Amino acid sequence: MLKILMAASEANPFAKTGCLADVLGSLPQAFITAGADVRVVMPKYGTIPSHLKNGIIHKRYLYIPLGHRSRYAGLEEAKYKGVTFYFIDNEEYFKRGGLYGYEDDGERFAFFCKAVLELIPYLDFVPDILHCHDWQTGMIPVLLEAFYRTKEPYEHIQTVFTIHNLKYQGIFPVSFFKEFFGLEDSWFTIDKLEFYGNASFMKGGLVFSKALTTVSKTYSEEIRYPYFGEGLEGVLSARKEDLYGIINGIDCDEFDPFTDSLIVKRYDKDSLENKEENKAELQLELNLPIRRDVPVIGLVSRLTDQKGLDLIACVLDELLMEDIQFVVLGTGDPQYENMFREAQRKYPNKMSANIRFDNTLAHRIYASSDLFLMPSLFEPCGLGQMIAMRYGSLPVVRETGGLKDTVIPYNEFTGEGNGFSFQNINAHDMLYTVRYALRIYKDKERFRSIQKEAMAGDFSWNRSALRYLEVYKRTVE
Repeated sequence: MLKILMAASEANPFAKTGCLADVLGSLPQAFITAGADVRVVMPKYGTIPSHLKNGIIHKRYLYIPLGHRSRYAGLEEAKYKGVTFYFIDNEEYFKRGGLYGYEDDGERFAFFCKAVLELIPYLDFVPDILHCHDWQTGMIPVLLEAFYRTKEPYEHIQTVFTIHNLKYQGIFPVSFFKEFFGLEDSWFTIDKLEFYGNASFMKGGLVFSKALTTVSKTYSEEIRYPYFGEGLEGVLSARKEDLYGIINGIDCDEFDPFTDSLIVKRYDKDSLENKEENKAELQLELNLPIRRDVPVIGLVSRLTDQKGLDLIACVLDELLMEDIQFVVLGTGDPQYENMFREAQRKYPNKMSANIRFDNTLAHRIYASSDLFLMPSLFEPCGLGQMIAMRYGSLPVVRETGGLKDTVIPYNEFTGEGNGFSFQNINAHDMLYTVRYALRIYKDKERFRSIQKEAMAGDFSWNRSALRYLEVYKRTVE
């Protein structure tokens, strides 16, 4: 049985800021179903919900050498849906109001990287694969090679590193890496950790892991070019034979319109008329005119440039001149939050701006909307488009990353497709595609057939888990 230890800075349901947590919350369960022994290690944050914190058991503690310092690390453990989670406890570093965004984030995750390796001898298993996720774990493969490789029980541990978003890299001065990791000058060359005069956690993971993955096939190709490569395209091109693109899945138990307790009327692809009941209830809840004939466009997103909000800004008035209702849920840059608030003021019968996080409302938007807008400038994987399709809300996306890999643009001549897409970073190309989708919407029979095609897609973790297991097996051969 393959033994896997996954190291990450967050995992659902214990701590979440984005898709990384969703991956760590669902992928391990798929591995267990496939017959692997998988565990997860993460920081013990002060924000972990109390009902989950009560199930965490203290196992032992030790002190972690961190440069000239020695820091307390508690090893704690909990079981969740059959998966063992290990928690590294240090209240000075992790008992805070949030997960990231602190001046000492570099030191906090330097400690985490070192603690993961130091605690391995005290676990009740030795992993074959140490799978590290994103920059916060990027120094684990480096430290393994620098200080642990020749010692028991580390000799046969192989590392896999997954890029969830290359934009965030953990870049700090070389002096920081020397101070906290005790690395000599030879480690700070262009073929190792050096990164434009500084050094990078992310680059460490890319250079020193045996295999690399990212969260969609298209993104694995895009990041080998300067526009998407964030300065690391050279490293990624050099390692292209070791780089695999594996699309994320979604939690098909949570996101299932046939069993979802958060929506008003449950349905499946054979009872899509019930989706209309959800639309009417959402319109009532959001003070929009109750019109079953009007297409509802949903957007559930962080309101940032990456998500293509500047494209929407260019044509929002033109979009709202169409016979539509546009429902937005999310928070982010103030300019976009205010843009949607102002649009709601100008178009109260067409626009609903919900500038907050609300999980129940998110589910209801998926269940009620006819179209789902995701015009991202780049999107490593994206989960929103897959959730939307599961609920019969047809995505309108830009062809990038995981959006391109999962959304097949509708072809009215062949009848194939599960959504709508455009290629260029151009606001009017997006608007043209939305208008095309609205034209198709008027043909109820044709639109219903596309919805059924979208809902029939397999967005579970099962296939992706098998692809990861293939990578793991190659890595340990």
